[in-house]
Amino acid sequence: MGTKPVVHIYEPTMIREVLADYKKYQKLRGGNPLTKLLVRGLVDVEGDQWVKHRKIINPAFHMDKLKHMIPAFYVSCSEMIDKWDSFLTKESLCEVEVWSYLLKFASNVISRTAFGSSFEEGRKIFELQRELAELTVKALNSLYIPGSRFLPTKNNKRMKEIDQQVRGLIMNIINKRITAMKAGEASHDDLLGILLDSNYKEMKQGNSNSGLSLEDIIQECKVFYFAGLETTGNMLVWTMILLGRYLEWQTRAREEVLQVFGDKKPSIDGLGHLKVMNIIFNEVFRLYSPAVVLRRLTHEETQLGNLTLPAGTIIQINLLILHHDKDMWGEDVHEFKPERFSEGVSKVTKGQAVYLPFGGGPRICIGQNFSILEAKMAIAMILQRFSFELSPSYSHAPHAMPALQPQFGAHLILKKL
Repeated sequence: MGTKPVVHIYEPTMIREVLADYKKYQKLRGGNPLTKLLVRGLVDVEGDQWVKHRKIINPAFHMDKLKHMIPAFYVSCSEMIDKWDSFLTKESLCEVEVWSYLLKFASNVISRTAFGSSFEEGRKIFELQRELAELTVKALNSLYIPGSRFLPTKNNKRMKEIDQQVRGLIMNIINKRITAMKAGEASHDDLLGILLDSNYKEMKQGNSNSGLSLEDIIQECKVFYFAGLETTGNMLVWTMILLGRYLEWQTRAREEVLQVFGDKKPSIDGLGHLKVMNIIFNEVFRLYSPAVVLRRLTHEETQLGNLTLPAGTIIQINLLILHHDKDMWGEDVHEFKPERFSEGVSKVTKGQAVYLPFGGGPRICIGQNFSILEAKMAIAMILQRFSFELSPSYSHAPHAMPALQPQFGAHLILKKL
């Protein structure tokens, strides 16, 4: 890649070693600095900084905190389902491009769970971050000439403008919260409230440097948005596309949902009993992993397995190739077969690092439980109300933007149950 050597690794022991040692194998630096405007925070910091960020953010994603977010999942999904219902008042079935609605659902969930009462402001942040993501992909895919970020091009100007607006909106929400906390008001059960609370406790126990700065908190709020939206939105759309094609699995998933919940509102305990949905999600993640590649960089000469890598080598793990390896998964690797996960992930992978939808090692995605819980709630509620199949106008074109998503949307025929 330019002047940097790139080594693609597929050997499971090497993959495990790279992902386990976050100090030796760090995230990539360099390229167009404007791409850093999209998201920094936990996904970007290294070494001791990463340890500090992870420790302070961790409480926000504990299961006991996530159960308080179930109502936000339910309300956001109800809004989407009511909208689909309204299309079916006169017709018994109709075509809906569900991708745009699933994205809106995921963004509403993030707005509600991250910022609680400041939901409308949260929505605005989402729209801006989405535009910034598209401009970032454009910047990543074009040749970067050092210093060109200072040129007043249309893209450069817009990226900086969005960054300023997003920071302003997040800062506004944070300041209101800090004022309320100082006035003795109870902290909120949303992600921002838990984060501010955890940060305050950390600073109280250590010193002012042991906590996150205001700038750090702004960056973490941007991470909530970007990661929460990309992961869940994509997971939901590929699940619906595959269940719309493999109707026998849709039927099995629906039977399980009706057996556990009937037509009642899904509960957090019940969501934990959806075994068929678990194996469906595992297979969706295998076929359409949210992240396409994981990249790391060596900072000094490094011995990896039988390789001696010079400093400045990019190590790349291509998840699409890893998850579609015939030697590992068998001749039916390109087929949708959730039953391959019926005895669990470690059984099918024989405990090897060959299945990495959320990354792996200490830097595994912190929000995976949040994402899976949200997706389970949405799919359960959709299956209670509709059956669906792929529309003839659906065009299959997965592309990385930066997560893997359907380029021409997801056109499904919905039928009310």
